[in-house]
Amino acid sequence: MIGRHMQRTPTPGSTLDALVVGAGPAGVGTAIALGAVDDLLFGVVERGDIGQTFHDWPTHQRFLTPSFTGNGFGATDLNSVHFATSPAYTLGVDYPTGAQYARYLTTVARHFRVPVMTGTEVTGVDRDDEVFVVRTSRGPVRARTLVWATGEYSRPRLPKAVGSGLLDHSSTEAAWALREGRVIVVGGNESGMELACHHVERGSDVLVLDPDTPWDSGRGSDPSQRLSPRTRIRLAEATATGRLELSDRPVRRLRTTAGSIVLSLDDGSTESTPSRPIAATGYSPAIDPVGSLFALRPDGLPELTEDDESTITPGLFLAGPSVRHQSLVFCFVYKFRQRFAHVAGVIAERTGHDRSPLEEWRENGMLTDDLSCCGIECAC
Repeated sequence: MIGRHMQRTPTPGSTLDALVVGAGPAGVGTAIALGAVDDLLFGVVERGDIGQTFHDWPTHQRFLTPSFTGNGFGATDLNSVHFATSPAYTLGVDYPTGAQYARYLTTVARHFRVPVMTGTEVTGVDRDDEVFVVRTSRGPVRARTLVWATGEYSRPRLPKAVGSGLLDHSSTEAAWALREGRVIVVGGNESGMELACHHVERGSDVLVLDPDTPWDSGRGSDPSQRLSPRTRIRLAEATATGRLELSDRPVRRLRTTAGSIVLSLDDGSTESTPSRPIAATGYSPAIDPVGSLFALRPDGLPELTEDDESTITPGLFLAGPSVRHQSLVFCFVYKFRQRFAHVAGVIAERTGHDRSPLEEWRENGMLTDDLSCCGIECAC
């Protein structure tokens, strides 16, 4: 395996400078950054195909952040994983579907000759002296450092209500299918609002339940904490139909009664529907094989150093939407991509390589290593 001019995939038994687990945007983007470091030996393993998470998206689901090709004017496409690429240019769309974005990731991985071993499930990780031994469905892979970039989509989260198994999670095709009677959505953040608008547009009456009322506008300017402009436009249109109700009542229990599903709410009231309600309650980090190698924050997310490294396992890095630094949220591509080159630079230094080629990422606005510059509120 070679570093910058990558020609072959990692093979079981190899000892690499770095192994990336996951070939979604975080994995592919980090791998491209690692590939800029001369003579650094690295590879990527992926459970399915490149961009598998996006292949798994429901048909109607689309990106919330728009793609636009402004690269020549110093404005990198919000959904790109490298500053010289643009999903808008590759795909010819502004809000990609999952299948479209998977095609972009595959195109980029091939262009940069990222060494990916697809169809390779990671089943466990051990330490052998200073080396990670990554057990996979195709044999062990040894690496001095490990970047965990598996995202969250494979770990859908249900609300802590009795009978939550009666809900269809927003990640399933069933959540987007036409439903009988009133549609009830539990959770009012982006995915909940997107599903609510989707069903209103198809003629259904919809009730959204969320005690945090995320549809209210007074939540600061961080897009991770408030609804996107596209969603707000759709929400206004759905509200104007008179078929959308937003409620702050928490769900305590679900049960089936006489062919309906009844939701018992915190205020003692009930709501019922003949169709399975929808849970739009997000995801958890997909870190199971390395879960014991991370300490957890009070919110259940991995605790990280300022280099996105595990606080208890040196050499284990996290990339993707689960990255947090105090109150800073990196859940969009345009946020967590700012850390690809930083992590690659730390790995380069640890393994005795020159990190200076990664300054090109900084020059193109895709390297953030000073976290104090993040989180500034907009003036207006």
